[in-house]
Amino acid sequence: MKQIAQALFAAAVAFTAVGSADAATLDTVKQRGVLNCGANGQLPGFGLPDSQGNWTGLDVDYCRAIAAAIFNDAAKVKFVALTARDRFTSLQTGDVDVLVRNTTWTSSRDTQLGLNATGINYYDGQGFMVRKSLKVNSALELNDAAICVQQGTTTELNLADYFRANRMRLKSVIFATLDEALKAYETSRCDAFTTDASGLYSTRLKLAKSDDHVVLPEIISKEPLGPFVRHGDDQWFDIVKWVHFAMLNAEELNVNQKNLEEQMKSDNPEIKRLLGTEGNFGEQLGLTKDWVYRIVKLVGNYGESFERNVGQGSPLKVARGLNALWNKGGVQYAPPVR
Repeated sequence: MKQIAQALFAAAVAFTAVGSADAATLDTVKQRGVLNCGANGQLPGFGLPDSQGNWTGLDVDYCRAIAAAIFNDAAKVKFVALTARDRFTSLQTGDVDVLVRNTTWTSSRDTQLGLNATGINYYDGQGFMVRKSLKVNSALELNDAAICVQQGTTTELNLADYFRANRMRLKSVIFATLDEALKAYETSRCDAFTTDASGLYSTRLKLAKSDDHVVLPEIISKEPLGPFVRHGDDQWFDIVKWVHFAMLNAEELNVNQKNLEEQMKSDNPEIKRLLGTEGNFGEQLGLTKDWVYRIVKLVGNYGESFERNVGQGSPLKVARGLNALWNKGGVQYAPPVR
């Protein structure tokens, strides 16, 4: 707890020194010719480079979509792997233009760090993973258990809250990185491992005998994950926010990579506004009329990105659940382009 407070204090000091973002992030990115995106680097399905340095993941696609909207080139992204401890400072100091790193939106992060959350690209919740051999069926059976957890995260705070609320004894075993925590769990230094449920399914794939481990049913927190930008640049805030909304609206209107060219001929006024054949909505953002066309062509809509990275087309095979569209049983909902 003390270390978390120190990290937050250091981040606040860093922000004070740097000040608010210049209201010209878009111009800076254009002049540089590449988007600097703060990413995870260790989480399959969300942000992970392969042995050749090729990044994939739901968050990675978000960064590529921003680049597509700006440059008409989804490859113009420099991914900067950040730990949970240094992610906010890197954004505050301008090392990255946007942070898209499975980061929970909380009130303190939205008000105390000089940052703005732009939306929620993945609704998640914290859970636990244990070895099947322990024969534990519920997190409520983890009293006095040693739990591996990553330092400087809401995960660490939620863990303490859950055990205190249920009058259970906790033995936290804290590590700087997710990989260190997972390795300690795999070598039996801990009885259980905790992180966001999406992360549990991702990290379980890294274990030598993944089938020997089970994710417990309890979800103990709300973890709305999404990108962050610096305070002080409303245009950049709007761009990052509306890239996500554009991908959601494209899915809702059945605009995808396969039918994009045909949809460009649509008479549907919503699709015409979305794809830029009517109105000047992209220009209002400081982009081009075809900004959403670029995103869908080069990256896809939200559903396409979800399915290939974490859904049924991926090794994770996570159900859409809350991340389904609002009209298909979920809560993903975007304001209209008009």
